[in-house]
Amino acid sequence: MIAAIRVLLADDDELIREALAGLLDREPDIEVVATARDGRQAIEQALLCRPDVAVVDLQMPKLDGLGVIGELQRVLPRCAGVILTGYGHPRVLRMALASGARGFLAKGAPGTALADVVRRVQDGQRYVDPVLAADALMVAQSPLTDRETDVLATAQHDRPVRDVAHELFLSPGTVRNYLAIIIRKLGTDSRSSAYRIARENGWV
Repeated sequence: MIAAIRVLLADDDELIREALAGLLDREPDIEVVATARDGRQAIEQALLCRPDVAVVDLQMPKLDGLGVIGELQRVLPRCAGVILTGYGHPRVLRMALASGARGFLAKGAPGTALADVVRRVQDGQRYVDPVLAADALMVAQSPLTDRETDVLATAQHDRPVRDVAHELFLSPGTVRNYLAIIIRKLGTDSRSSAYRIARENGWV
């Protein structure tokens, strides 16, 4: 008899977590061996239960889905990671695949779709939700460099420049220069407007 695929589910929304667990547990070849409500707990449970596949929400407290997948690649490299998200932004998709995720699936996809993705990644394949991939392709290319994107994502609407500089290991003057370049590139007159434009286009 072939052993069931052992799955870890991580999502900070309890209702979603329980619903996904219920759907997957109906599959005869899949067993949900652990659940987690945040990224840190996901890592702890993975080390205890050693799942074959980890299905994790992109946005979670303490450690987001990308962080979880990246850490699992380091400590449990044989565990295949699947990211669940409602966002098809190109940068998020690139970051998910760069983190080591083997699957990228939209939240709200049918339970049978998730089960199929679990089987695919366990079999060594990759899967990107076609709707999310299409959304990503429709988004305009960002005019910002990776470093400019990091600065804007960290600065957001009104975070103090000194705090941004400290987090990114830059000088306050360098952060101000980056923000001035970003504002000019995005054709706006304020950091807040630049951040709003970048968010709307999925660049941060």
